[in-house]
Amino acid sequence: MFIDTAKIYVKSGSGGKGCRSFYRDKYNRRGIPDGGDGGKGSDIIIKADRNLYTLLDFQYQRHFLGSHGGHGSGKNQKGKDALPVLILVPQGTVIRDVKTNCELRDLKSDQEEVVVALGGKGGLGNQHGYEPTLNEPGEEKELLLDLKFIADVGVVGFPNAGKSTLISNISNAHPKIAAYPFTTKSPVLGVVKSKERNFVIADIPGLISGSSAGKGLGDKFLRHIERTKILLHMVDMSGFEGRDPIEDYKTINEELKNYSKEVHKKTQVIAANKMDLEGAPENLGRFKKAVKKKVYPISALKKEGLEELIEAVREKL
Repeated sequence: MFIDTAKIYVKSGSGGKGCRSFYRDKYNRRGIPDGGDGGKGSDIIIKADRNLYTLLDFQYQRHFLGSHGGHGSGKNQKGKDALPVLILVPQGTVIRDVKTNCELRDLKSDQEEVVVALGGKGGLGNQHGYEPTLNEPGEEKELLLDLKFIADVGVVGFPNAGKSTLISNISNAHPKIAAYPFTTKSPVLGVVKSKERNFVIADIPGLISGSSAGKGLGDKFLRHIERTKILLHMVDMSGFEGRDPIEDYKTINEELKNYSKEVHKKTQVIAANKMDLEGAPENLGRFKKAVKKKVYPISALKKEGLEELIEAVREKL
């Protein structure tokens, strides 16, 4: 199951208590202060791992609590520092503080990490010549984890335009394929391999009119193309379901624009799919006159025109 948002609660460990102790012997009845300091509490650290692809684990474990630092003891013995609590998340996770709505970190790189809650400092023992000081409590926060895929290419288009078929034929991904809309219900990543350059491609679930406003969960899908370098715009050239390819193209671009001007400005490679079906050649002629951009005719099902399309994508990257 693909989960791209999760809310978690974290609380770092409190520091250990400083010790009040005196060393006494037959020569020193008043005693010499020798109370040790308390240890530091656990930090809560969130770290990006490229081997993870979903936030599913956080549906079952939402609370992360740090350990307290060890208490100081006599003979200037310092309490043990508590080990940090490490939370692994997929690469591309944005961490936001729910209370302040402040973005703490955008973990774009593998192994990048951030301390989201500092462990409390331990109290000072009376070895310093003072009374023991109070230990610091740990921090507690409610955090929102928001996963945005990191891919070189994002494939966009109407439902049933052939995006999943294309992804399965050019990459190592195996999305579900069926002859009905919204077969793909979550983004799918695949790697297109070649001698010159490998690149990561993301199959984004189908968009419809109103997607930028949340219709069909479109706003949840659109955010996954924010990080992509270019877009591969798939258009069903057959008009098999009664749609007009030109209107489809305009509608998807309008939704991209309404969602984000930055997304709309991304370079697009236009793929005219389903050229093996009746009516597609005539529609392609109309489409080229209306759009006036380079169009790559393909049949994802019959694997026709895919090499030229991949080469075009590689050149844009």
